[in-house]
Amino acid sequence: MGNDYGKGNRSGQVVLLLFLLSLILICPACEKKKVEVTGGKAINVRVQSVEKRSFRPFVESIGTLMPGEEVVVSSEIEGLLRSVRVEEGTVVSKGMLLAAIDYTNYSLEVKRAEIGLKQAEATLENARLEYQRKEALYKEELVTKQQFDDVSTRLSLAMAEVERAKTTCALSRERLSKTTIYSPIHGIIREKKVSAGDYVRNGTNLFAVIQNNPLKLNFTVTERDVGKLRIGQDVIFRVDAFPGKEFKGRVSILYPSLEERTRTLQVEARVPNHDGLLKPGLFANVTLYTGGQRDTTVVPITSILYDDSRTRVFVVEGDRAREREVKIGSKYGELMEIAEGLKGNEMVVVVGQNNLSEGVKVNVAR
Repeated sequence: MGNDYGKGNRSGQVVLLLFLLSLILICPACEKKKVEVTGGKAINVRVQSVEKRSFRPFVESIGTLMPGEEVVVSSEIEGLLRSVRVEEGTVVSKGMLLAAIDYTNYSLEVKRAEIGLKQAEATLENARLEYQRKEALYKEELVTKQQFDDVSTRLSLAMAEVERAKTTCALSRERLSKTTIYSPIHGIIREKKVSAGDYVRNGTNLFAVIQNNPLKLNFTVTERDVGKLRIGQDVIFRVDAFPGKEFKGRVSILYPSLEERTRTLQVEARVPNHDGLLKPGLFANVTLYTGGQRDTTVVPITSILYDDSRTRVFVVEGDRAREREVKIGSKYGELMEIAEGLKGNEMVVVVGQNNLSEGVKVNVAR
């Protein structure tokens, strides 16, 4: 019975060994078959030829129109507002009367100061005559030195009093002049903060006046485009308020440093607004042409893949996909300039490129 058990055990081991051996022989064949099937499957793509087009290079941005200048007009004296001549939206010219403060007390100050000046001048004249008389007597030794020194002192004091009276008179006249408030610039009243009858103090804000011709156009450009800009460069822009209409300006300020977080440079352009169509606060689609017409290699924007710091496209060679790392330039509508990395006669993948890798088999859809 022991022998029968041993024989049976050996028979089972032989069967198990044969089974494992068959698996070893069969699996590589299966794997090989699987690889061959996968490797033979082509990925469907659509392609478009790399083109040469004649374009004028430009930079695009989004900007905001701002007042050419904004001034807050404040009271420089205190008093009761006698009249206010403008409302919000009033067009004003430089030097136009905006408001008036009651001048009664300031006018009286001027009269008192003028009277004081006349009295000081009369005192000075008397002191000068007395000095001249005593000077002649002193030379003849008919008055003492002390008497002559006294009259000299009185003359000096009288002269100082006249200067003080002149200063007081000038200050009182200046305060009187500040009872009338004028616009410091040509523009529009953006905000009226007071009304007739209000009591204002020195420093009270009365009006905000904005200059609407010219305006400022503020926008940013990327670090890559900074070297393409210069002062005086023409700027073309459009606003949604006037579809199809182009407006123009010129670069007036290139800020001295880039914004660290966004790596962009702030740019300011000066924009004529003679007809008053443009308003501060409007958004603008900005275009700056940075050179003359030139031949440019372009591909559809949809063909470009962005991976971290790399920019890639796929081209088709025979039935295989080939990866090309490229350097891009300006955007022209739905096309992107390729500065480096492509030849003019290549076919670039525009559909299906996200499924590709270097060397995979492709089927170009017709």
